[in-house]
Amino acid sequence: MLNIGEIQTLLNTAYGDPQKAQARIGRQYYHARHAIQTYRLFYYDAHGELQEDKTRSNIKISHPFFTELADQEVQYLLSNRDRIVVAEDEQLQKELDSYFNENDRFRAELADACTDAVVCGWGWLYAYMNADGRLAFQCADALSVVEADGRYTSDGRDYVLYRYPQRTDMYGHTVYKVLVMDDTQTWTYTQPDSGTITLDEPENGLPNPRPHVLYKKGNSDDTYFEGLGFLPWFRIDNNRERVSGLQPVKSLIDDYDLMSCGLSNNLQDAAEYLVIVSGYGGTDMTELMQNIKTKKVIGTGESGGVDMKTVDVPYEARKVKLELDKENIYQFGMGFNAAQVGDGNITNVVIKSRYALLDIKCGKLETHLRQMMGGIIDVVLQQINKDRGTAFTRADVKMDFTRTCITNESDNAAIGSAEAAAVQIKVNTLLAAAAQLGVEAVLQPLCKVLELDEAEVRKSLEQTDGAQLDSLMQQLEEGAADDTGTEADHAV
Repeated sequence: MLNIGEIQTLLNTAYGDPQKAQARIGRQYYHARHAIQTYRLFYYDAHGELQEDKTRSNIKISHPFFTELADQEVQYLLSNRDRIVVAEDEQLQKELDSYFNENDRFRAELADACTDAVVCGWGWLYAYMNADGRLAFQCADALSVVEADGRYTSDGRDYVLYRYPQRTDMYGHTVYKVLVMDDTQTWTYTQPDSGTITLDEPENGLPNPRPHVLYKKGNSDDTYFEGLGFLPWFRIDNNRERVSGLQPVKSLIDDYDLMSCGLSNNLQDAAEYLVIVSGYGGTDMTELMQNIKTKKVIGTGESGGVDMKTVDVPYEARKVKLELDKENIYQFGMGFNAAQVGDGNITNVVIKSRYALLDIKCGKLETHLRQMMGGIIDVVLQQINKDRGTAFTRADVKMDFTRTCITNESDNAAIGSAEAAAVQIKVNTLLAAAAQLGVEAVLQPLCKVLELDEAEVRKSLEQTDGAQLDSLMQQLEEGAADDTGTEADHAV
């Protein structure tokens, strides 16, 4: 097991990791806490000293483009509402459905892990045995998980450390719980805010370290335990470098914030005016501004005067720059700009072209998602085989992450009508050929076109004689008419 010093060193090293520092920035931008929130204005005074300007407008508005880009990617990637894990064997499919396809909890946790992957650069799911004796999966905060490679641990074993806040007192002091897991058991520790890590005492008759699985058989009071036999943590990476999706667009988002807030500041400051004073007889400018704001009166010399000037706002220039930044954010962030109007010719081809960049980005993340899901499916199959006495393998299972997007209903109706007409032409051609070539020659392609069971049709054909052949062909024609009619109705 790891000693206290190793655990503390691993946690401290992970917190100072530059990769996790970038991940924290991604998390901040996902929650609309941008760099503009710390923006300050400065000026040089009459003595050449740099001073912070607290009189000018300094509006700070974050524009959460990254939130939209990240949620777009995850929701589009997981837009398949049918089965995501598929098997041909009915028994296996029923078991898999209980784990993946009918389990809304799994889909929610998977979406959270994918969101962490896009926002931080990686995400985590961990496995545990629930009250029903079935493997379940839950998302863990990506920034709170630390991997300990066996090559660098004192006992040569792989570990995963998970540090999370347990409670916070009324003074704002947080107490953290630290879990240290290997492939058989889990150690629990407690760490006060910036304090020393201590091993927890056993509670409620539960040992520390605790095996992955604790259970009782029947009415017996005896407690049985076992290890899962694998490290129950599964990581999904956003890319090979495990870099947040914020990186390509952060500077563009910062520039958009700056331009937009600058425009707001210009509009706010435009409500003020410049005071041009000639022949002023006062002592200094401070006295002048105080007289204008409070007394509304100033005194000037015999040839003096006062003129009020307003400042023109550079609106058009800022507007063009904002539109350019917005376009670049969606282009280099590879997202779908829902506000894009176009020329009104919204066909399915145009819609697919607007989804092209998002589809490419989701395709890259899907590769890493399949890697993580492969490990999860492996342990689920082991559990199924153990419980059911079966011998299913990964070859019996497929993953389906087919993505769906909005479509033009008029285009869909036209396509459906064209497909129905094409089916009718094929059927008529085959029926015409049957008179010359015989039913046997056209039976297989005809059943394929009509999506009929060839074995059932052959069985019916064997039960007929030559006198009933015309009746059978008539039935096939009627079936073809009904089939194409149904497709046409569905398309319309």
